[in-house]
Amino acid sequence: MSPPCDIGRLGGLAACRSYGPGRLGCASRHELNGHDRRRTHRPAARRRRGGHGAGDRLGALEEAEEEQEAADRAAWLTVRDREAAARAAVEAEAAAQNQLQASRETYDRAAADLAELERQLSTAGAATPSPQLRTTGEGLVAGRVTSCYGSRSGAQHNGVDIAAPIGTPIYAPDGGVVLHAGTANGFGYAIYLQHPDGTITVYGHINHYFVSTGQVVNAGEQIAEVGNRGQSTGPHLHFETHTGGLFANRVNPVPWLAARGISLGCG
Repeated sequence: MSPPCDIGRLGGLAACRSYGPGRLGCASRHELNGHDRRRTHRPAARRRRGGHGAGDRLGALEEAEEEQEAADRAAWLTVRDREAAARAAVEAEAAAQNQLQASRETYDRAAADLAELERQLSTAGAATPSPQLRTTGEGLVAGRVTSCYGSRSGAQHNGVDIAAPIGTPIYAPDGGVVLHAGTANGFGYAIYLQHPDGTITVYGHINHYFVSTGQVVNAGEQIAEVGNRGQSTGPHLHFETHTGGLFANRVNPVPWLAARGISLGCG
């Protein structure tokens, strides 16, 4: 049992301490210090534990906000990309429609030109007299054949050469429509004439021409005169026949001329 406290005697060395109901004893400074430390340390520990929990909650909140911001930005970028793709699709569709319309207009013009050409060919065919036997001078040009169709000096010669003085008249062997009359690569001047059967005849190295593109000519009509223009070694007419379109098939012109009564003497 602790002795009663004499506070005046003990001063700062002791203090009263209760040991139960009605019991008061002295406690040493050591006891009091230990007791005081226990009382003061416990709230600090509790404060530390409470502060650590609040920091965790704050960090979790900040992390959740960052994740939400990242998700919002990703969603915004997705919407932006989809809108850009939609705009690009609309622009591509508009461009395709414009191109389609332009193609239709080009086709319509080409169809109209073809219809007009067919009409002219039909008119020329109706005006062409039945083929009659003619001499070379009457049907094409008065001259001398110097080179026939076929291989020549190791290369293919795609026509017939007929030598004649410059200015000698050149006649259309059959009626047709002038596809081109004027400058031509290698020929200087040339005429391209399409006939009702689809054959295209070519007259190269001419000196002058007397027809124009789109003109309808009749069989026996003078269309040009012999010349020495372009890649030529002397005055002559270079004559070709093309089937299936211009430059599509360069065939031997002898059978086509023979069917119109014109003989060149080539085999």
